[in-house]
Amino acid sequence: MVLRPERGAIPEGPGSYQFFDAENRIIYVGKAKSLRSRLSNYFAPPHTLLDRTRQMVEAAERVEWIQSSNEVEAFFLEFNLIKQHRPRFNIRLKDDKSYPYLAVTLDEEWPRAMVLRGKKRKGVKYYGPFAHAYAIRETLDLLLRTFPIRTCTTSKFDTHQKLGRPCLYAHIEKCAAPCVGDIGRDDYDALVQELLLFLDGDSDEIVARLDARMRDAADDLEFELAARLRDQLGSVRKAIERQQMVGARQEDYDLLGVADDELEASVQLFFVRKGRVVGRRGVVVDKVEDLDTPAFIARVVEMLYADMPPQDIPKEILVPSVPEDLDLYEEFLSLQRGNRVTIRVPQRGGKRSLMETAELNARESFMRHKLRRASDHNARARALLALQEALDLAEAPLRIECFDISNLMGTEIVGSMVVMEDGLAKRSEYRRFKLKTLDGQDDFASMEEVLSRRFRAYLKERDEGIQAGKRFSYPPNLLLIDGGKGQLNVAARVLEDLGLSHINLASLAKRFEEVYRPGNPDPIRIPRDSEALYLLQQVRDEAHRFAITYHRTLRDKKMTKSVLDDVIGLGPSRRNRLLKEFGSVKKLRELQEHDFVALPWLPDAVAKATYAGLHARG
Repeated sequence: MVLRPERGAIPEGPGSYQFFDAENRIIYVGKAKSLRSRLSNYFAPPHTLLDRTRQMVEAAERVEWIQSSNEVEAFFLEFNLIKQHRPRFNIRLKDDKSYPYLAVTLDEEWPRAMVLRGKKRKGVKYYGPFAHAYAIRETLDLLLRTFPIRTCTTSKFDTHQKLGRPCLYAHIEKCAAPCVGDIGRDDYDALVQELLLFLDGDSDEIVARLDARMRDAADDLEFELAARLRDQLGSVRKAIERQQMVGARQEDYDLLGVADDELEASVQLFFVRKGRVVGRRGVVVDKVEDLDTPAFIARVVEMLYADMPPQDIPKEILVPSVPEDLDLYEEFLSLQRGNRVTIRVPQRGGKRSLMETAELNARESFMRHKLRRASDHNARARALLALQEALDLAEAPLRIECFDISNLMGTEIVGSMVVMEDGLAKRSEYRRFKLKTLDGQDDFASMEEVLSRRFRAYLKERDEGIQAGKRFSYPPNLLLIDGGKGQLNVAARVLEDLGLSHINLASLAKRFEEVYRPGNPDPIRIPRDSEALYLLQQVRDEAHRFAITYHRTLRDKKMTKSVLDDVIGLGPSRRNRLLKEFGSVKKLRELQEHDFVALPWLPDAVAKATYAGLHARG
């Protein structure tokens, strides 16, 4: 663990600090207005530190710092050190895919339009990124009818130049054929500039120009030219329709939507230029720092924009929460862009609506990210092996069972058992338990009852020789409990009483995602980005979801029964029909007596009794 430096040795001014491990690797980089004040926070009593901060301090062997002349310089210093060393306790951004751009190669003699991925290069004008390459190709196909610049490779261009014969694109009027001299340099450059103008969002001028040329051609009785211009105008308008209009035509801004859990976050960055959404980028963030929401947003803004070309940074960035040190981040971005940049939270109107859309996209992207991880066989195999190693098991836990308890103020206490085999949920073997022996809320006693019932059923089926694969016949390789050391001790006692102490046992505490094993008072430190921890979280969250679903079902049944089941003449069929037609007991209570009497399929006496029953208890 890192030793605290002498307080007088730490400077009071701004700068960047670095924590090193025993192998002299930088494991965390930070920045501070006052190095002395900031570093003193890390040497508080360990139990007062946030979990991930405590882990970092325990892993560190020493701390060093670099002074800077001001906060902005410290900001850039921190970013460059993170970029160079990729410390494991700093958050990391990972593009959840390689997004395609529509690019125009201005560095070539005859510029061309193309789809490009990967790192940007000088001399190329980029638009996007787009969610899908086919969206670019469809848009480009429409634009080439109006701005027929070349899309061919350099080798193909050279080939047709030598042949003196253009390719098919020239014959279908999607290329002006500069390879064979069908268009001059000035006219071709004008085409390229018009395309760039359109892609920059200045579409009104292009549309007006085409419309005027079309009308002039018609007035001059050049109907063939007028028809071609009409088709070009139609293509441009279709391309415009593909760009969602979200604001005033002169508005340029970026907008961040975020969805997250304890370990990761999905960020969707929307690019709005001239009031239109012209592209978006999605990243997944590995949350290995203890950051609240404003600090997290600040870190994401730093990582997204520190390497961005100045011309791509807009004058306004909309975020879901104002970053820490707002003035510092606005100054940082303003220096990057070359003029003023503001960061703010949209409160109402179209920008607020677009923020909701971005957050929806972030949630959907996050779900797809987790599903991809869950469906990847190699990832599952690695997770099982990592879990075996982390928990020091004799074999990989091919069958994991997880148990959870759900209740509401001590009522309708239920338990859930979910099963995961080979890293995948096996829903056919999920089980639900309605607690029978408890009157009030007692999570430890509830867990004891559920586990006792499950494993007594296993012993009975084993002893009676019931066919394997039925109900409770298979014991787990790993029994996982949702909870801390208290729940773990209860589970260990149940297994010992039933002679099943050989079953591997662990618990996962939700607060700090700490894993406990019997006989060890300290939690097992599983890395935050480990596939093993992700697997444990997945099965724990599924057990929680399954328990809550069952609990809500019982609660809803109880509410319905208490109100409607005692109504004379209102049998199951009529009761179900009422609920189906009106949706809920709450909706039924909003009706008047004459509304029930008006139902043709409900006798008058039953209708009046139903109304009275619904309002008997207020």
